[in-house]
Amino acid sequence: MFSEEFPGGLTKLILNEGDILGFETDTVWGLGCLPNDRKAVDKIYEIKGRDRSKPLILMGNNLKNLLPYVVSVPDYAERLIDKYFPGALTLIFEKSNLAPDFITAGKNTVGIRIPAHSGFQELCSKIPGGVLATTSLNHSNEPPVGDYNEAVREFGVEFGGAVNIIKPEKTCLSGVSSTVVLCTGEEPVILRQGSVKI
Repeated sequence: MFSEEFPGGLTKLILNEGDILGFETDTVWGLGCLPNDRKAVDKIYEIKGRDRSKPLILMGNNLKNLLPYVVSVPDYAERLIDKYFPGALTLIFEKSNLAPDFITAGKNTVGIRIPAHSGFQELCSKIPGGVLATTSLNHSNEPPVGDYNEAVREFGVEFGGAVNIIKPEKTCLSGVSSTVVLCTGEEPVILRQGSVKI
């Protein structure tokens, strides 16, 4: 992984095959990679000890980049998007062919979210496609890491880990996971109640 400088001071983040990022979001620390990078996705499951039946979700900095991964958005989901995006809400839709089976655990659905975190949004603006396949930064069945130092110590390449940890300019974690809502039927179904109350 390296950064490439462009005129005007803009920086583009170049992710090589297998590169994994650790980053702060508005809820908990996240772990992610490019959605089409199977090698990196496999490493995420291995690092976490994550059950392969559990999918990753897609997070980005704007809806335009996320919508190609879903088939359709019901009217009630549009209202949820208008009210809670960006924020601590994950919506699950029927996936399009653009969403690889290896990030959705073979399911026909995919979750999408736009965190209300300026650092994460800036990160997405510097990677190809502006979308990451993500999960929380932790070992399975353990709490997510609490801060940058813990992330580096537990997962960072500086300590022999496999994760490139992005240092936030300022911390703004809520510590509460996102609310997860299934949006494939005629009415929304809350699968996990998080910080957003619906």
